[in-house]
Amino acid sequence: MTTTSYLQELIGTIAGLLTTVAFLPQAIKIWRSKSAKDISLAMFVCFCAGIVLWVIYGFMLGAFPVILANVVTLCIAATILIFKLRYG
Repeated sequence: MTTTSYLQELIGTIAGLLTTVAFLPQAIKIWRSKSAKDISLAMFVCFCAGIVLWVIYGFMLGAFPVILANVVTLCIAATILIFKLRYG
């Protein structure tokens, strides 16, 4: 692996990790407070749909980091969406 491709993989991995874990504090806050009144339902529906498309795109490219990061992100975002519907 060249230095450039290693750097690209590292940047992609860090980006995927950060954008994935960014939703954890929100999910935890909703779960603890049992309130999702300030969460936009439309935003999370659009976001989850976009993440599904990212997963499909990752499969089309055969890009495991894209697939993994977005599947995990989808799980967290879908949890927030479910919380919104439940605790809305």
